[in-house]
Amino acid sequence: MTIWEMLAVLFAGVWAGAINTVVGSGTLVTFPVLLAVGVPPVTATVSNALGLVPGTLSGALGYRAELTGQRRRLLRLGAAALVGGLTGAVLLLVLPPTAFETVVPVLVGIALVLVVLQPRIAAHVQRRRARRGTDTAGGTARDGGPVLVGALLLASVYGGYFTAAQGILYLSLMGMLLDDRMQRLNAVKTVLATIVNAVAALFFVFAAHFDWTAVGLIAAGSTLGGALGAKIGRRLPPTALRAVILVVGTAAIVQLLLR
Repeated sequence: MTIWEMLAVLFAGVWAGAINTVVGSGTLVTFPVLLAVGVPPVTATVSNALGLVPGTLSGALGYRAELTGQRRRLLRLGAAALVGGLTGAVLLLVLPPTAFETVVPVLVGIALVLVVLQPRIAAHVQRRRARRGTDTAGGTARDGGPVLVGALLLASVYGGYFTAAQGILYLSLMGMLLDDRMQRLNAVKTVLATIVNAVAALFFVFAAHFDWTAVGLIAAGSTLGGALGAKIGRRLPPTALRAVILVVGTAAIVQLLLR
């Protein structure tokens, strides 16, 4: 990479780390940038997964106050994330690269749709809770049962295969099936994303080819971004975040289709 390409990847890592902590979909920033600097799609995906681990961990630590009292939930849902993330990582390497290159534009498109719909999903969840008078509850009235575990397992398979918008999936599922404050659920989302990225990255270390320059730059940037996202992310205009994600995600689809 040239120095300007390295700076672009580093900046994308910072932005992705912040977005992942606040909403999710940071991969829609880093993945197109890696493609633009010449990294092949599968290599870009595994390098991105490893590079984002420090960022999601940094974001999870920033939400440690909201994680208080959620140990049982984290263990139960974390187990599903672990199994799902590993399954998705295996599928990424077992399936031929042509399959990945074919399906990724579709996955990115789905992720962009979720980014657009996220405000409506959140509003629906808030209205549903307001009708039950549960929005201010500090604890949980339900644990989501096997439906939530199964849904998060499938979402984690997707996350292990291609991480874009997995955070939005987690928040949507937990928001609809759990009675708790969104900030507490966002903290759980960050931990689940950390688990998926970490188990996928650990598997890739032994089974895939990395672009280590990209890994290092994204790791450094996402660590800073994750910390910033946990501190100031709630003050950033959600519309601005979604606009950037939509622009870079659309660029990724165009670039993948023209390859």
